[in-house]
Amino acid sequence: MDEPIITVRGLGVELGGVPVLRGFDLDVLPGEVVSVMGANGTGKSTLLRCLAGLQPPAAGEVTVLGRPPVDEPAFWRDVVHVAEEPAWYPGLSVREHIDLMRAVHDASRLDTDTALELFELDGRADAAPLQLSTGQRQRLSLAMGLVRPSRLLLLDEPERGLDNDFLDRFPEFTLPYLRDGGTLVMATHDDDLAWATRRLRLGAAA
Repeated sequence: MDEPIITVRGLGVELGGVPVLRGFDLDVLPGEVVSVMGANGTGKSTLLRCLAGLQPPAAGEVTVLGRPPVDEPAFWRDVVHVAEEPAWYPGLSVREHIDLMRAVHDASRLDTDTALELFELDGRADAAPLQLSTGQRQRLSLAMGLVRPSRLLLLDEPERGLDNDFLDRFPEFTLPYLRDGGTLVMATHDDDLAWATRRLRLGAAA
């Protein structure tokens, strides 16, 4: 059996002195898709931030790819975290943002034109991100996350701002990523988006 790509044991997190996660355990195997579900405030985004090395736990241990997650370049070569809207680069177009992501990582899963078409941004390729709608900016965030190789993809509410027609196409870009050897953990409120995955439902006491 494959070794877990993620191991969490006894994770505890407090935000502002309020427990958000307590005694939480999780194993994720390579190639798995895990949907973290639950009401607002149950710790979905907090869990992803812990897996990304952006939220220090108050208790317990977190291991990602055989080591504690740390916010440093070596870690981010293998891990992508798509969460809140990023800070866009002034003066760069949609196309140039994708080009930059491919250049920085010196490798790509998709060429720029393919990514623009797949994420329905080809008609806005020369626009600045802040000229896009909320849904278009979310599609750009996803495109930038998926255009480069990685071993683990963390998506925090990827459905944010997206219409149902685009959400129906979600497998078109996640399934090829999994076939390329990736693992996906996403926090979502959308039952339909999570239909083909292992569901992990966080409750108020989690």
